[in-house]
Amino acid sequence: MAGHLRDKIQSDIKAAMKSKAVARLGTLRLISAAIKQIEVDQRITLDDAGIVDVLSKMVKQRRDSVTQYQKGGREDLAEKEAAEIEIIQSYLPESIPEAELLAMISGAIDQTGASSMKDMGKVMGVIKPKIAGRADMGVASQLVKKALQGE
Repeated sequence: MAGHLRDKIQSDIKAAMKSKAVARLGTLRLISAAIKQIEVDQRITLDDAGIVDVLSKMVKQRRDSVTQYQKGGREDLAEKEAAEIEIIQSYLPESIPEAELLAMISGAIDQTGASSMKDMGKVMGVIKPKIAGRADMGVASQLVKKALQGE
């Protein structure tokens, strides 16, 4: 199934060109360029998991930009970034519901025998591959902290 995500992005670029969907096309080209940049820089070919990682970083960057633009009173730019987030997220796996995320964290704590904040790295190491691209790592980190502090 390797390359499935790449093929979908490329076919969506062609479809956006045909339908003259300018905003969507621009975002899809940004995605394609980001993937190619990493492949060229690292001399590798990204699989779907690698592409999901790139897309997750792109979403995070845009969320940060939206926050900055809103603070600066630039709603027009914030809306553009938010529209790009929606398009990029359509290629990411479905988000994990919070209840499922909490269950994964609890399982990881049991699995690693974590008992204090010193063990946070162990717990994150177990859940990170399971939730990559499906949950915000910042949120997961906060939930792990709460669980380890007994809250």
